[in-house]
Amino acid sequence: MRIGLQVPAFNFPGGTERIAPEFARIAREADQAGLASLWVMDHFFQIPSVGEAEEPMLEAYTTLAYAAAVTERITLGTMVTGVNYRHPGVLIKTVTTLDVLSGGRAWLGIGAGWFEEEARGLGLPFPPLGERFEWLEETLRLADRMWKGDESPVHGRHFTFERPLNSPQPLRRPPILVGGGGEKKTLRFVARYADACNLFAGAPDLERKLEVLREHCEREGRPYEEIEKTVLATLDAGASVEETLDEIGRLGALGIDQVIFSAREAHKVTDLVAEVNRRL
Repeated sequence: MRIGLQVPAFNFPGGTERIAPEFARIAREADQAGLASLWVMDHFFQIPSVGEAEEPMLEAYTTLAYAAAVTERITLGTMVTGVNYRHPGVLIKTVTTLDVLSGGRAWLGIGAGWFEEEARGLGLPFPPLGERFEWLEETLRLADRMWKGDESPVHGRHFTFERPLNSPQPLRRPPILVGGGGEKKTLRFVARYADACNLFAGAPDLERKLEVLREHCEREGRPYEEIEKTVLATLDAGASVEETLDEIGRLGALGIDQVIFSAREAHKVTDLVAEVNRRL
């Protein structure tokens, strides 16, 4: 079992001037504790399940680049980029850049997107869900081509790429994580294109979602074991090490490979997560 940490909020004590040093401390401590991964949400407004829209929110890839500069080993990704936020070619180039500058530690975390208020507020495109899934599939196909060095033109239904040049190439092909538990499309895309899925640890149908993923893998001719099964688990600052280890044990019994803890007060839980990781 591997342990990751997501930082979903940046309203640290001390205000805006404390965001950079507090986030740097969290990133360094997660790295030094040997955690597998560090994640931020790819949002521009705070999301309703975490806080008010007006609360501080940082642009994700700038934040990950900053984290790359203050860490050495931990892998870095978004949980997850909405496909409507960035043009596909620019997104693949951005993740490649993060990989090169971090020494080969970038993930591509991606999904169909959902936060309409944010998109409308900033003038981002927000087509119907079916079209966003079409964008997602075209982006996943483009990532595969660009990371293989294939510069031949691509003419998709929504995007045209006359020369998808990607120089330099990433130091390693960034693993692709498709977030979400949609059984008809999302988990099928995981089986077809991705290296990892991300589901919710507390979902009552988690076991069913894993079984659906297994079925998609069988239809795609893909070994289920190739997919890294990750879950996002909310962690309260008052949780105990023993309770947290029990939850990890439950998830491990289901076949989960990595638990990514998300804590609104991430600055308060780094010691807890480090101790849990030490005991595993």
